[in-house]
Amino acid sequence: MTDNLLEVSGLSAGYLGEDVIYDIDIVVSSGEAVTVIGSNGAGKTTLLRTICGLVPITGGKVRFNGNDITGIGAHRVARAGIGFVPAERHLFNTMSVEENLALGAYPHRPDPATLASVYELFPRLEERRGQHAGTMSGGEQQMLAVGRALMSRPRLLILDEPTTGLAPVLAVEAYNALGRLREEGLTVLVAEQHVPLALSLADRGYVLDHGRITISGSATELGDNAEVRRAYLGIT
Repeated sequence: MTDNLLEVSGLSAGYLGEDVIYDIDIVVSSGEAVTVIGSNGAGKTTLLRTICGLVPITGGKVRFNGNDITGIGAHRVARAGIGFVPAERHLFNTMSVEENLALGAYPHRPDPATLASVYELFPRLEERRGQHAGTMSGGEQQMLAVGRALMSRPRLLILDEPTTGLAPVLAVEAYNALGRLREEGLTVLVAEQHVPLALSLADRGYVLDHGRITISGSATELGDNAEVRRAYLGIT
């Protein structure tokens, strides 16, 4: 019996008939934090969106919790237990913090205990529960996007570049929150350009370059890899 929560094998996908990612194999075990690192345009967003059912698959398979979820559609992927936080956040700007969080539980009613746990993780959201999402700072909006995904009580949380647009201190704060979620047992898959932060969270990682996995290993192995250090950490 495998403890792999997510298994991606031979995955290819893209847009308008052109593949952007090619023959991707990744595995995320239950309770792990795994990162996909790479430069802008490497295919990280396409990979995550494909797993979540938002980009058409042209080859390969995606299995989650032992079930084949290849091509089943984003709404069914979400209901299977995958929460997705896109880089763009996609908040409802004219709705309040609490209304945005409530929508994260759809089609179910918001669970008070889950809402309380989100507020415990992000106290500033509780302080601003009646504030319109569009009037919040970038860091607060990122907290809200993560909190909304958590309202569905996912087994796997997938995040696309959660530090996008954040000041360094807020980027660290975002990863501290992800670390707390991981300590609580949530499985995390995160794509990131901010490699030091990503490796500080992850157990393992994959390097994506021009749509293909080129390097994989433990976070320590990636941090020690000369190519990774040169290309992504600025160390020669």
